[in-house]
Amino acid sequence: MKIGIISFAHMHAHSYASSLLQLEGVTLAGIADENENRGKEAADKYHTTFFQDYRELLRTDMDAVIICTENVRHKEVTMAAAKAGKHILCEKPLATTVEDAWEMIRVCKEYGVKLQTAFPVRYNAPIKRVKQMINQGDLGRIVSIRGTNRGQNPGGWFVEQENSGGGAVLDHTVHVIDLMRWFMNSEVKEVYAEVDTRFSDGPIDDCGLLTLEFENGVFASHDPSWSRCETFSTWGDVTLEIIGTEGVTRVDAFAQHMLLYSDKNRKVSQQFWGNDMDKGLVKDFIECIKEDREPSISGLDGLRAMEVALAAYESSKQNKVISLKIK
Repeated sequence: MKIGIISFAHMHAHSYASSLLQLEGVTLAGIADENENRGKEAADKYHTTFFQDYRELLRTDMDAVIICTENVRHKEVTMAAAKAGKHILCEKPLATTVEDAWEMIRVCKEYGVKLQTAFPVRYNAPIKRVKQMINQGDLGRIVSIRGTNRGQNPGGWFVEQENSGGGAVLDHTVHVIDLMRWFMNSEVKEVYAEVDTRFSDGPIDDCGLLTLEFENGVFASHDPSWSRCETFSTWGDVTLEIIGTEGVTRVDAFAQHMLLYSDKNRKVSQQFWGNDMDKGLVKDFIECIKEDREPSISGLDGLRAMEVALAAYESSKQNKVISLKIK
């Protein structure tokens, strides 16, 4: 199977490329990037062909693409890939507006290609264990959930509204909302949020607090931020506390690490030794194509998580609860 990668604007492109090279029977068919230096460097690193125009890559004989462009370009590139008959794994958030996300889903369905959203945390071993516990009823009926996704400010296009579509609240809400939806098989009904900029001088949001009510009656809160300083030992976290009628459990998706005290770098850093969730995501995407089944994490999953983040902005702007219309 031949897979291409469009853009290395998003840092996850490197882990996806490394994952592809580790999978038997899979070839990294090419890398397209409008940033010539970045694209050529990645193509040299992963021993594949460079294309400056992603349309040229789409014209080649390959099966699927992984899209890691700036957020606002997800729709444009997804539409082009779908019309070229290539299956698609799209980096999160799926789009920057609900209308664009629905159009992406519609066009992929029209052209018969699979659209999977890149939510790799579902493939993290501790997170999968919590999902198993919930499915088995170990926690009883879920009453409430508290989540966090607190990281370092990534800078670059992430802090440019015209390229990202939103700051920390968009960037760090979608992962955790996807996990909550997946755990309970229920949709968010209402969102109340406060969004602000407290950790940087830029105009884009870098923190927020969301309060959510799900259709099944569960209340949840989420703390998305770029609050970690540059010298922090890791990029950030994904944590969840799930409270049920029969028990409470807490999970830190990245707790499987050692601390490295480096005299060379003069820094303490976390060295993760847990399972490779990005490889799990890419492997599952490849398998859904081979088996001709629906993606495990669909475009609709991507839309629902993004919809909550966008509702959070609207809630903060209007200072009121926003009701989501599930359709």
